[in-house]
This record gives sequence, C-alpha cells and structure tokens, in this order.
Amino acid sequence: MAHQQKFNGILLVDKPIGLTSHDVVDKLRKKLSMKRIGHAGTLDPIASGLLVILLGMATKISQLITNCDKTYVGEMCLGLTTDTHDAQGTTIATKIVPDLSSRDVENVIYSFLGEQHQIPPMFSAKKLNGVPLYKLARKGQDVERAPRLVHIDEFILENFASPLAEFKLSCSKGTYVRTVVNDVGQVLGCGAHMTKLTRTRVGTMDLEKATKLDHILAMELDEIDKLVLRVTDVI
Repeated sequence: MAHQQKFNGILLVDKPIGLTSHDVVDKLRKKLSMKRIGHAGTLDPIASGLLVILLGMATKISQLITNCDKTYVGEMCLGLTTDTHDAQGTTIATKIVPDLSSRDVENVIYSFLGEQHQIPPMFSAKKLNGVPLYKLARKGQDVERAPRLVHIDEFILENFASPLAEFKLSCSKGTYVRTVVNDVGQVLGCGAHMTKLTRTRVGTMDLEKATKLDHILAMELDEIDKLVLRVTDVI
C-alpha cells in the first residue's frame, strides 16, 4: 500500500542541469505519491539552482512566489550569438571580440539597471494564442512578441577573462536572463550568449537552504517531511 503521508508546504530543491522544472515535479510526484504538487518559477534545462516546489495546500500561493524577485549567478561568452540566447541553441552569428577591458563590460552592464522593456525570446514557454513560442520557433517561425516591463535591481560583473564574463543579476519576475545577456552582446557590438546560470535566491528563500534533487529522491519520506517549510516561514 502506498504511503499516505500528506505533505503541505514548500520544498527548496537544488535543481541539476539537464532537467526541466516539470521533470523535477514529475520525479517528486512519484517519490511522494501525491498529485497536488507544482513549482513556482521555471528554470531552463541549462540552468541549475533554486527551484521552489509547492506541496499540497501550498500550491495555492504559486502566483505569490512566482511574483518574487530572483537572483542569479551566471556566465556569458562574447563573440557568439545563438537563436536561444544560450549554449543550447544554434549559432546564428560569430564576431571577433574587440579588446575590451573589465570597465568597458561593466559600463554596458550597468546601463541595464532599472526598468526596461524586454522582448521575450522565441525559444520560451510564453504562449501566443495558447501555443508556446518554442514550438513555433522549432518550426522556423518568428512571430511578433509584445515587450514586457522588467526591472533589474543588481547587475554586477564578477570576473572578466575575454571572451568569458561571470556576473550576478537580481531582477523582477518574468525577466529572461539569457535575453539580457544577448542584449549586452548587441550593445558591445560582438554578440554574446549565456553559457551558465544558477538561481541563488527567490524572494526570501536561498539556495544555501535547498537540498539537491538526487539527495531528496534517496531519502525516506519522514526525512523529506523535515525539509518542508511552512508557508508562514517564507512569506
């Protein structure tokens, strides 16, 4: 007989590279033998880090968590542009990277602080007439997308060894970090794509308090229950 333990609350998962957010939900749904489970804020397969999993009654606050600001650390590679704006895409342009200093890159990065309108990438889960854009993109279609207002609170160059630039970025919900990277490359004049991304914070929740997915899947249910946070602990 399946374990009938009921889980209600928030589980902080350290998502590995290679899985979609939905993959993580599916694995946990089987592990916990429960249907009422979801995530708050998608991470692309190329990205790792903090994925907020909502269990039971906590699924009712999905929108509240999704609306929280988020922080990421990542890496961009200058000189190469892809159709997905990240390393998983097809190369669409290559250019010689000019002799840039850290200050040159910092000045461009700082110009992205504050409010701005961002056009969602074609390779994204955003829907047009009920159809995810990535499905249209895979058919070679490029449709007009309405820009959305986003806010970048922090954008710091952590290290620059051309053509690679490591960064930290804090932003509002709905911000596509890989598109920010692509736009930085356009301003620099040589193009850029995102090569690494890790989400380190969602609202008040931090990656340091998350548990790696494979560890959770290897735990007993009673052990997992001890990891589940009450909604009032994080809101």
